[in-house]
Amino acid sequence: MALIELEQVSKTYGSGPLAVPVLHDVSLTIEAGDYCAIMGPSGSGKSTVMNIIGCLDKPSQGRYYLDGQPISNLDANALAEIRNRRIGFVFQQFYLLPQLTAIENVMLPMVYANVPGPKRRTRALRALQKVGLGNRLHNRPNQLSGGQQQRVAIARAIVNRPQLLLADEPTGALDSQTSQSIMDIFADLNREGMTLVMVTHDREVAQQCERILTFRDGRLLNGQDASSHPSAASLG
Repeated sequence: MALIELEQVSKTYGSGPLAVPVLHDVSLTIEAGDYCAIMGPSGSGKSTVMNIIGCLDKPSQGRYYLDGQPISNLDANALAEIRNRRIGFVFQQFYLLPQLTAIENVMLPMVYANVPGPKRRTRALRALQKVGLGNRLHNRPNQLSGGQQQRVAIARAIVNRPQLLLADEPTGALDSQTSQSIMDIFADLNREGMTLVMVTHDREVAQQCERILTFRDGRLLNGQDASSHPSAASLG
């Protein structure tokens, strides 16, 4: 079943002589349970399409459906509700609050989702255990390595049990060994049924996904299986 459907989506910033088109007639389908990488050179439109999928931006033209629900014309409040309850986000920069402990950072999204107080700590603990940080609950970000901070960020992203996990260069600030440990967590989440979409410049990271969606000049060039992708090396 399709979780993400983009139909002839275009995006232009500005208007008139200052208009800057960044996406052109992009159509794609991502099934529930897929594991996709988005690749392309800088300025190719990959971050813009990620923002549209994540309900952080709206297309200028075309339609976006999330699990069959039309998204493109929803207001800001409705989009915020979808982001909080149905989509998890992981970024290259971890965006942890420095004054909060690991478990407090992970509990934060549940406050906005109105999860009852007694359940927050239990769910946050389970999320941190899932990413291998059950023994770091009370450490603040400055007491954690980069890889551990990214694990906290992943726990925070999954604690509301989203349908979709979006990751924007999640290994970009990490060394190769730590990057692989993060990819192992993503693979485990995907095996459990979570849909993952990841923007990356790293071809080795992309080839661990099931599909690679390649963008260039605002257009989707292909959506091949990672194992048969011939041009990933030139786009890393």
